[in-house]
Amino acid sequence: MTSKENNKETIEYLENNNYFGYNKEYVKFFIQGQIPAIDTNGKILLETKYNIKETPDGNGGIFKAMYKNGIVDDMTEKNIKWLFIGSIDNALLKMVDPLLVGIAEESKVLAAAKSLVKCSPTEKVGVFCKRNNKPSVIEYTELSEKMANLRDENGELVYGESHIMCNLFNVKVLKQIGTKNLPYHSAFKKISYIDKNGIKKEPEAPNGYKFENFIFDAFETIPEIRILRVKREEEFAPVKNKQGEDSPETAKKLYNNYFNKK
Repeated sequence: MTSKENNKETIEYLENNNYFGYNKEYVKFFIQGQIPAIDTNGKILLETKYNIKETPDGNGGIFKAMYKNGIVDDMTEKNIKWLFIGSIDNALLKMVDPLLVGIAEESKVLAAAKSLVKCSPTEKVGVFCKRNNKPSVIEYTELSEKMANLRDENGELVYGESHIMCNLFNVKVLKQIGTKNLPYHSAFKKISYIDKNGIKKEPEAPNGYKFENFIFDAFETIPEIRILRVKREEEFAPVKNKQGEDSPETAKKLYNNYFNKK
């Protein structure tokens, strides 16, 4: 899945690198949806004088995008049973894990995911929970300080089971999810725009809100899921910042430590 901003660049990059030896016939591109962005007064921002500023609709937009672009039908025709959706910013992501597939198959569930224990109450990861008796995830930006620090009788974090963007879905449920409207989550970000004088502005601080769907919201449309807890040092090396914590430097170190031990 690409966005309008990076679709052409992504395709050209893979073409120029011969898909890194992978058969290009097995690769399909599709563009995610866009949602208008607003300023702090609730006014819609402009991209140009006559065009509304839109931003990608989040990783959860993958379901509608696959449905609308015929990706689900293509997988069904090819008798593909399971779809794994992972995050590109995890250097230790295991794209195909027979154990996760086996757990889902044995349990006869329509979805499964991986988790690990939060390293601290403030770690910036969503956490698994049950909402209205349905499987769900609370994004870290929506978890209150009280809930983040809440502990059980054993001293363990009540909301400490991290969602690390390793998700497995049965293909037969994708069309159902793709026809639903998942909830929107707002994010306060720096968003370029055209001001009333037609001058393009590149803000130095967050100035508006963009809205996103998240993949984990699809869990609430499924009666039951299975969660596999994994080891952080084996499966989680995130890249979220340019420098410092969770940066390419730290991810590379975690990656090298894991494979050197092997």
